Amino acid sequence: MSEIKQQQEEEREVLLSIYDGDPAFKHLSPTVFQYKYGEDESPKSFLLEISWGASYPAEKPSINMDTFYNKHSVPDVKDQVVSQVKEEAEQYLGTAMTYTLFEFVKEKLEELLAGQPDSFVNDVTDSIDRITISGTQALESASKKMVKKEQLSKAQKRKQWDRVDGKGDRPRGWNWIDVVKHLSQTGPKQSPDSELPTTPSPPLNF
Repeated sequence: MSEIKQQQEEEREVLLSIYDGDPAFKHLSPTVFQYKYGEDESPKSFLLEISWGASYPAEKPSINMDTFYNKHSVPDVKDQVVSQVKEEAEQYLGTAMTYTLFEFVKEKLEELLAGQPDSFVNDVTDSIDRITISGTQALESASKKMVKKEQLSKAQKRKQWDRVDGKGDRPRGWNWIDVVKHLSQTGPKQSPDSELPTTPSPPLNF
């Protein structure tokens, strides 16, 4: 085993022993460790992740604040934590430093969180705005559907079109009565003279 691997193995054993039973500490892999600061789900809490590279501790570890738990943390706070931890690590190159870095953040916690809001007001406001916008859009969509014209089939459209000319007007005489058809149904109307009895003409005398 190389000297680097030996140093990492020894430091890992020490870390697991020190933080045994501490719910804020997590050992994700042989080279990745996390520590949570502040009360769980509090706006003033965050998760710090330290990862060892192949040459650690001869090189500085990777400092990560971009975990899902830190979604509420403002960017300035994240940047400040990473910057100060990296700066602190400079003086411990070549030696076990993970525990020291975790404790350094614990001591500087109040200072590091000075720019972090005390509540989730902004997040709640944003959520309300998103819900309001979504509700308004849903109402507008429903209104459009309600006023939408009734859909006609092709046959209904053709029948409707046949009733009007190109300008949308009914053709002249569309409501005229078919006289021939009407007479064939009712019969010819007789005049009063045709109903009188006929009398024979008197004989003509020559």
